[in-house]
Amino acid sequence: MKYLMILAITLMAFTSPEKTTNSPSKIQIALLLDTSNSMDGLIEQAKGKLWSIVNEFGRYEKDKAVPQLEIALFEYGNDGLKANEDWIRQITAFTTDLDFISEKLFELRTYGGSEYCGSVIHDANKSLEWSNRKDDLRLIFIAGNEGFNQGSFNYKDACHEAIGKDITVNTIFCGDYEQGIRELWKEGALIGKGKYINIDQDKSVSYIETPYDNEIDRLNDKLNDTYIWYGKSGADKKINQSRQDNNAASFSAANKAERAVSKSSGNYKNAHWDAVDALDEGEIELEELVQEENIAPELKNKSKEEIEKYLKEKKTERGDIQNEITDLNKKRMTYIANQSNDKDNTLESAITQAVKELATAKGFTLKK
Repeated sequence: MKYLMILAITLMAFTSPEKTTNSPSKIQIALLLDTSNSMDGLIEQAKGKLWSIVNEFGRYEKDKAVPQLEIALFEYGNDGLKANEDWIRQITAFTTDLDFISEKLFELRTYGGSEYCGSVIHDANKSLEWSNRKDDLRLIFIAGNEGFNQGSFNYKDACHEAIGKDITVNTIFCGDYEQGIRELWKEGALIGKGKYINIDQDKSVSYIETPYDNEIDRLNDKLNDTYIWYGKSGADKKINQSRQDNNAASFSAANKAERAVSKSSGNYKNAHWDAVDALDEGEIELEELVQEENIAPELKNKSKEEIEKYLKEKKTERGDIQNEITDLNKKRMTYIANQSNDKDNTLESAITQAVKELATAKGFTLKK
């Protein structure tokens, strides 16, 4: 009866009148990562494969349009967090700012802890702004290696809450498959109508270098030059763009190439600090941009007409560079497909494996 009441309440919330909108479909992902002492390998996989995962989502479309990708990030099970909040921290709400997600992943440190899966799923259910459109894809991925039933909030209640909002709960156990079943990770996924997958969190992140990586890197530098900052945080965001390039490169040249491919896709949106995107997406009006005090040197002391012309040129230049990267990536992916590439049993393979089936069920298709 308790579960029926929870389901009824959440269904009422989810089935409220939908907003009329012409905006693209959404793929929303809440990534809940265990940052206790034993999870260093998991965090390394998340940092090292972020761009491959983003690119996997970029392969999908709906109604011949690229869906909007939003990612939220939580950590749990870390004794450096607050005990009265069940050792849970929402690192970021849903955002399209992929550089910010990368920045926060590279800041994560493991310590402790007490891993309360039910509590962190419940927190993600209630604190995030989940879409209420029927055909959008709403996914929770929770990864860890302790009992799924720990903590004061019952994991069954948390998973029932999620499905009441049409949020699918996918569980990733870091360890032996059968042990994960005994620790109730599979049961959590069954209740949450998601996938149960086990991974080896200690497996080193691997990459395949290709003959196209250096040219993609050169184009990436040119691509960065088309981003023209504005606003109080604009200069910092521009610096962070290069910093996340360097973070990606710290794993390998191939991983930096993966990031460049992400930056050439529709998932890489920066209208909150880049004047080209902002003007194109209606985030700011040209008149506002002219009067903006915090603005890149390239735009200072220019007239309205000069700024408009300059940004249009940068938009065209960016599109041309992105097309070049996309074309090179097709050759790159063919090269990788012809190599021996063991992707099994990692965070990347767990997420892409689950998404393939779940996205298809929601009417998302792979681009041709």
